[in-house]
Amino acid sequence: MRFSGRFACIFALCFTAFQTTALEMAAQQPAVDPLHSWVSAKDSAALESWVNQRLAEEAADIAKLLAVTGPRTVENTLRPFDDAQNQLAVANNNAYMAYSLADAAALRDKGQALTAKISSANTDLSLNQKVYSALAAVPLPTNNPATRHYLERTLLEYRLSGVDKDEATRVKIRALQDKITDLGLKFGRNVADGTLKITATKAELDGLPADYIALHKPSADGAYTLTTEQPDVQPVMSFSKSPDLRRRMYLAYNARAYPQNVQVLKDLLTARQDLATILGYAHWADLATADQMIGSAANMEQLIQQVDDASRPAAAREYAQLLAFAQSKEPGLKNISQSDGNYWSEQYRRAKYNFDAQSVRPYFPYAAVQAGILKTAARLFHVEFKQVKDAIVWDPSVDTFDVFDAAEGSKGKLLGRIYLDMHPREGKDKWFSSAPILPGIRGRQLPEGMLVCNFSGGKAGDPGLMQYSEVVVFFHEFGHLMHHILGGQGEWSGEGGFSVEGDFIESPSQMLEEMFHDTAILQSFGKQYQTGETIPASLIAKMNAASAYGRGRWLQGQLWAATYALEVHDMAPASVDFDALLKADDARFDPYTPLEGDRFYASFTHLVGYTSNYYTYVLDKVIAIDFFAQFDKRNLLDGPTAMRYRRAVLKPGASKPAAELVKDFLGRPQSMDALKSWMNEEFQPAADGGK
Repeated sequence: MRFSGRFACIFALCFTAFQTTALEMAAQQPAVDPLHSWVSAKDSAALESWVNQRLAEEAADIAKLLAVTGPRTVENTLRPFDDAQNQLAVANNNAYMAYSLADAAALRDKGQALTAKISSANTDLSLNQKVYSALAAVPLPTNNPATRHYLERTLLEYRLSGVDKDEATRVKIRALQDKITDLGLKFGRNVADGTLKITATKAELDGLPADYIALHKPSADGAYTLTTEQPDVQPVMSFSKSPDLRRRMYLAYNARAYPQNVQVLKDLLTARQDLATILGYAHWADLATADQMIGSAANMEQLIQQVDDASRPAAAREYAQLLAFAQSKEPGLKNISQSDGNYWSEQYRRAKYNFDAQSVRPYFPYAAVQAGILKTAARLFHVEFKQVKDAIVWDPSVDTFDVFDAAEGSKGKLLGRIYLDMHPREGKDKWFSSAPILPGIRGRQLPEGMLVCNFSGGKAGDPGLMQYSEVVVFFHEFGHLMHHILGGQGEWSGEGGFSVEGDFIESPSQMLEEMFHDTAILQSFGKQYQTGETIPASLIAKMNAASAYGRGRWLQGQLWAATYALEVHDMAPASVDFDALLKADDARFDPYTPLEGDRFYASFTHLVGYTSNYYTYVLDKVIAIDFFAQFDKRNLLDGPTAMRYRRAVLKPGASKPAAELVKDFLGRPQSMDALKSWMNEEFQPAADGGK
């Protein structure tokens, strides 16, 4: 479904100060920490001063680069350029944190303005012909493939930015880039601030978990107030027996930023098209894929068609089964609406697989899930997590961990730091994502990253019982985080895990999702929150059997989003009709009956982050399932494949093309075969009548 947490995303990133290590500096708690704005910048003025200092350092690095008089070398040219890039990345990540996470509206406003300012500085650098000429004059290294790739990639990005255009054209490019940034930030802010409320009667809550109902107190007239925050939405869509409540929640969730984002999105598409035209591309989608694995919008369309051909028969079979079941329960039912799809899927799984999604929630209280995922990742990636109790954080709810190497030959080496900001609060970003805080530079700066999620829990009296789909999302996002930490050990700030081609970035996270089905992994942390009882293997078997149902329709949903994102960027903006495209793509990919008033596009934040390239999730699912197929299912965490995966896929970061990372691990390019098997995989339900 289009409102589900499966649409995991990554924060908007800049082009991707070096002191001692970031962690040592944080421990020293200096008056002004040049790497962590929240340590000292407690108000808007202080944040602005902090960002301006980073921009001054960036300018000094560029001045140093341009002052070179002798032959250009990696050390005298690429090094100061990377230092400048690092300053921009640190400034951008911190400003974006204020924009998306700060409790005070004034600080969020300042973060938004500063993010735009940093983006403008980034654009200036990307259009600086003197810097480009200096970089182009550096001889490509013959004995350092990682540095060679970084330099070649940097020069490519410069050419795609329009650095070779005349001054008048570059002025237009600069103005368009600033406009695109401003509109993207406005779009996201409207979604973050757009929480809506709906009321429900006691009867309409029938079917919802008792702990959910207990957290929502009725008003004097007996009405219950629900919001469009994720902890409220998903249980309603899956468990409420009231079709009317499900419909109201569905439409409210998709209308959070409607109508205010309609014109914002129109203006954004127009600015992107204008920029693509100036740079010599017919449409934005052609420009946006020029530096990706996929290579072109035409190749994207071919991928969508290939996955459509592979998944459509399974999706049609699954929907036919679901409709027949729903009709057996409600004779006369003609079809299933979009707001009822999750509910009927849940009912079907209960009947077909004897699995009630609510039955596993008591085994997944948030705190235990967090501890379990850390434990799983520690074994899989050969690392150790140590909580930093006295870390300075931007909100008291944030958990902080230092990451140490546990691999033979490097045990005890500090690799970086992670922050977990996992529960909703007013003004906070409403999605589920992983983001860098600091890039890594070997021997100079350790990588730091964060998860920003909106799971239940985090407040007194709420154990945060999670649906199994939410645990999968947690695994997914943690995959991004490990890619950043393990891939951030290289020589350059701009070659970390988040700097790989954008259409490879979801592969490690989607691979980690598959670990969720393993009985040993789940039993290591799945404990009944009141009794401590371990989740029964029979219940896990039922859950696996039930969760495998619907993979064809899930892929069709991904193709729906990928096609919509491509279409709005692959035609003249003036001709884009958001509602008409919505209906057309519904008809092509979605078997559910559309609802009048669905304004999904107004809060589809991936149109800002991934722009036309939402296909990334489809391509990377193909790669991720192929990766996972190489693991020994009887020994996922401790077999030799785990370390080979860390070294071949995660550790290199962006030091080589993503296609090479795939070949290094698989011994060949990715294949669709594993995805086809996964889509039709059937787990055997337990026969022992487990809970």
